[in-house]
Amino acid sequence: MRVSLFRTSIRSGSLLFAGLLSMAAWAGKAPDDVAAGQTLYLNTCGGCHSVDTDRIGPRHRNVVGRAVASVQGYDYSPALKKLGGIWTPARLDQWLSGTQNMAPGSKMYIELDDPDVRRSIITYLQSVSLRAPKNSRTASPSRHWRKRQ
Repeated sequence: MRVSLFRTSIRSGSLLFAGLLSMAAWAGKAPDDVAAGQTLYLNTCGGCHSVDTDRIGPRHRNVVGRAVASVQGYDYSPALKKLGGIWTPARLDQWLSGTQNMAPGSKMYIELDDPDVRRSIITYLQSVSLRAPKNSRTASPSRHWRKRQ
């Protein structure tokens, strides 16, 4: 009887541990990473951008996973309209490392040489964006995405 109780306890513990790992993976980045990214975002990007309002540049809420040049009512440069595609973390990293290299003639001029700074800012932008579905290449963002809870 003890052996079977022991096995049951081990199985339950394993399931609990697996559940905790899944929750940690779903939660994303640590709050400290997001806070550091928010500070860098405000200091580096905040002069022209806001999370919730268009300024000199378009708002950034839900930028990760959003189509390039797609904020309604914002007047994008022809260079950015021509770029097309989706803002993924990798694409944002490329963008922040040299906007004019990626879209010559765009309104934005920035080069962040430090990959850690770019990574922190992108981590923050991910935290204020909708969560992408597992197969983001085929899913429609407007119908299949859900807010991170």
